[in-house]
Amino acid sequence: MFPLEEFTNHSCSGYRDQPPHTILYNILSGSESRYLNDKLNRDATAHKCHCEQRRTVCLQDPKATCQVASSVLVKTVCFVRSLPSFSQLPSEDQSSLLRRCWVPLFVLGLAQEKIVFEVTDAPNTSILRKILLGPGLAGNQADQPTLARVHNLRACLHKLWNLDLSPKEYAYLKGALLFDPAVPGLSASSFIEGLQREAQRALREVIRLLHPEDAARFSHVLGAASTTQTVSHSLVTELFFKPVIGNANMLHLLTEMLFVQ
Repeated sequence: MFPLEEFTNHSCSGYRDQPPHTILYNILSGSESRYLNDKLNRDATAHKCHCEQRRTVCLQDPKATCQVASSVLVKTVCFVRSLPSFSQLPSEDQSSLLRRCWVPLFVLGLAQEKIVFEVTDAPNTSILRKILLGPGLAGNQADQPTLARVHNLRACLHKLWNLDLSPKEYAYLKGALLFDPAVPGLSASSFIEGLQREAQRALREVIRLLHPEDAARFSHVLGAASTTQTVSHSLVTELFFKPVIGNANMLHLLTEMLFVQ
């Protein structure tokens, strides 16, 4: 057995000579205090920024913006339908390509039309409503537009705007995105891959003619276009079309638009 004094009487003499409050006083009043305050401020700022990004938002002017967005979507589907090479594909492949690529094409349409939109905080759902509707509501809220998602969409648009693409560049770029042979379940994937290569070749050629001095423009254009793939379907649907279509299935509506006579 070790005597109790082994643990109680072997204190540091340097500490024993100081007033009991000295260590705590130094921490609170000296450089340690500034360090702790700075750390708390940084942590609070980081937490605030994180919470800000997670804020749910909605359109500031839903009537006007949804009308413009609907016009862009109609033009997008009309563009797709106008391509003879697309119309030659099996209807199942047409539907699969549009379902997979409609958001990137829509974002390109927003960029081409130079659409600017503003958002504001979404109305908070009351606690009583959450209780009454149960856990299903939380699942729906997970699809709500957040400030971070909107910032990502705006970043995509600005990258495209900075390139100042011509109408021909937009057209061939849309073709390169539309004819994606990696879409699962395609029956004519080899043919679609050839169409994508042809669209990319045409894009490269028009860039060479319009910007002969910019050898890197082709890769910059493809890089900017690839960012449209990071925009989620749920963001575009909830932000731009949910106020118009309500609970209707967006993909079903797109299919109807594609094959309507």
